Amino acid sequence: MGHQWKHNGEEEEGVMASDFFWSYTDEPHASRRKLILSKYPQIRQLFGPDPFASLQIAGVVLIQLWSAAFLSNASWLKILIVAYFFGSFLNNNLFLAIHELSHNLAFSTPVYNRWLGIFANLPIGVPMSVTFQKYHLEHHRYQGVDGVDMDIPSRTEAFLVRNAFTKSIWVIMQLFFYALRPLFLKPKPPGLWEFVNLIVQVGLDVGMVYLWGWKALGYLMLSTFVGGGMHPMAGHFISEHYVFNPNQETYSYYGPLNLMTWNVGYHNEHHDFPRIAGNKLHKLKEIAPEYYVSLDSYRSWSQVIYMYIMDSTVGPFSRMKRSLSVKSNSKSE
Repeated sequence: MGHQWKHNGEEEEGVMASDFFWSYTDEPHASRRKLILSKYPQIRQLFGPDPFASLQIAGVVLIQLWSAAFLSNASWLKILIVAYFFGSFLNNNLFLAIHELSHNLAFSTPVYNRWLGIFANLPIGVPMSVTFQKYHLEHHRYQGVDGVDMDIPSRTEAFLVRNAFTKSIWVIMQLFFYALRPLFLKPKPPGLWEFVNLIVQVGLDVGMVYLWGWKALGYLMLSTFVGGGMHPMAGHFISEHYVFNPNQETYSYYGPLNLMTWNVGYHNEHHDFPRIAGNKLHKLKEIAPEYYVSLDSYRSWSQVIYMYIMDSTVGPFSRMKRSLSVKSNSKSE
């Protein structure tokens, strides 16, 4: 099925659009998954959890908490520098570990993944693992669907972010937009697990302040904030689905930072097969290369951030959207 789209707000070349790209077909991953499985049924053998995920997560959590305690008497300048060049990498690793766990890719039993996600959440400083899973699974099931996929910027964001300066501010603050957007546009009532996540996280934060002071907690919070802004690893937020080629809505990254990010860069592969753990996504590409080598991809997340800021035609409107009716019609076919 061809990819039909329309960009209603593209007025002239070199000018940023005033509307999203609108697709009149379903997202590409479900159909490609069927094609790949029909040709390479052995790919099913890649499905399932990563048996070493829990050990990796435990190691990163302990290192980050130890680092926070170690820096409790340091100057704020030193804390900021260490947070940017060290702690941010660890907290990004944990955020993307939570992404893995949202797909139950550490244990076969879902509740074990949820507990591990709450544990992985600890150095991030704010409770988010349980809520993230709710919205993230919708992002997969309803990719690009207007009013459902909260990965897409709001129209308010898109109308306010119109030039290199405002895009730079948006990139620095994108973690706040990413976290707060669903709470304003599509709030979900908290359940028992959100309260568990909150209680455990507040307990850790209070304990850090009580034992090692505000600087220890400040280091953790700064590691999260700076790591989610103008930072190489934060480039994945933009690279995954921001449209630089109108005929493609998901993009992979095949650079060295995949080693620290659970291979989240293999993003086309991940959306095609979310049941394959990050440590095996490269094998999917090796088995079925003809489905991926022709797609646009990246080698540098830093370059993606630079292109996003400096390209006058690219901004928050550079996302593919579709109506829920398009999704519903594709399911009925």
